Amino acid sequence: MDHSNYQRIKISRDKRILTLTLSNPAKLNAVDGRMHHELSQIFYDVQDDAETGIVILTGEGTAFSAGGDIEWMRRSAEGLEPGPGPIEGKKIIFGLLDLEKPIIAKVRGPAIGLGCTIALFCDVIFASDTARFADPHVKVGVVAGDGGAVIWPQLVGYARAKEYLMTGDPLNASEAERIGLINHVVPDADLDARVQTFAQKLANGAPQAIKYTKVSVNLALKALAHTVLDASMAYEMVTFTTKDHREAVAAFLEKRKPNFTGT
Repeated sequence: MDHSNYQRIKISRDKRILTLTLSNPAKLNAVDGRMHHELSQIFYDVQDDAETGIVILTGEGTAFSAGGDIEWMRRSAEGLEPGPGPIEGKKIIFGLLDLEKPIIAKVRGPAIGLGCTIALFCDVIFASDTARFADPHVKVGVVAGDGGAVIWPQLVGYARAKEYLMTGDPLNASEAERIGLINHVVPDADLDARVQTFAQKLANGAPQAIKYTKVSVNLALKALAHTVLDASMAYEMVTFTTKDHREAVAAFLEKRKPNFTGT
């Protein structure tokens, strides 16, 4: 792989196991415009990389990803910088779904918003006991359109999915494991070893059998994503233009509660 195009994703290799590390540690690996673009490309590059059989996706430091960078949202709302668009957004989700190689999420600390969505679209999710998961799009006045409306109901059922997506409330790792949102929660000190052991187990398996098993399981999920994403992302783009979204961004930066008016 050509690593030179990536600034917000660090890439390292241990034989057939490739580790991708989200890297914006000063902001808990929040997704800014640069990372959003790189996420829309990386999984297609990995698909074409003949040396890679297994992927580990993680975050640098103490967080997986705190979600969208609020400063990026502010600049976008003020017309100073393009914000997240549906084309790149769909490429992120379908990049994860189309990648035939297994992806293991290794989650420490917060996995929030788009960060949570990306983790949940991985094939197997290991979390530290420090991890917490949330999709708080509604708390910044926008629709959970970047994939949350697709993946949460498949993992935890529609009733729980709607509860968490409509409130944006967080779950700790133990509760996320209990309701089936993630696969495993382990002590933080054991996380790296547990993920490496599991990755090696897959790497020692029959590559084509494992690969096409993933492809087969993802067929129905991809069909659902094709059904839902266009509408949910369109709704999200509409809510990015609302006064409620601008109020939520301002309130976050000013460290106060937003005053939503429905406009």
